[in-house]
Amino acid sequence: MSDTTAPVSRRRFCAGACQVASGATLATLFTACGGGSPTSPSSNISTLGTIAGRFTSGHVDVTVAGSALASEGGAAVIESVAGVFLLSRTSASSFTAIDATCTHEGCTVTNTDGDQYVCPCHGSRYTRSGQVVHGPALASLRRYTTSFNDGVVTIAL
Repeated sequence: MSDTTAPVSRRRFCAGACQVASGATLATLFTACGGGSPTSPSSNISTLGTIAGRFTSGHVDVTVAGSALASEGGAAVIESVAGVFLLSRTSASSFTAIDATCTHEGCTVTNTDGDQYVCPCHGSRYTRSGQVVHGPALASLRRYTTSFNDGVVTIAL
């Protein structure tokens, strides 16, 4: 019996092995950060509205009237010279403020899915109080003390 299969050259073998390794690497990169796109059509992710905060003497003031924060359950991204925050209204007179910088790679968290904040870069999810629900982030978002008076939320820094 004769062997009609031609031997594979070292060059051809190495080229094929490199193609397989490259394909596996790309597949890993596409799935490594959160198992898919945080904005895939199967989710209810939306972008939060942005409100300008006023930085004054160690705190940031945010006017609530006419914004998503006017009603209980509302949330918004607060931008100020002191930083970017996620602010949510938890009751008629209570608010929760957390840092909007994702603890995974520093992206600004700007999305929401129900009662969770979602990082647009890699899909990390946080509760409204800043606890990690789903990685790749491992650390919680920093929480700030708030007060509410005359339609203005104050975030203490």
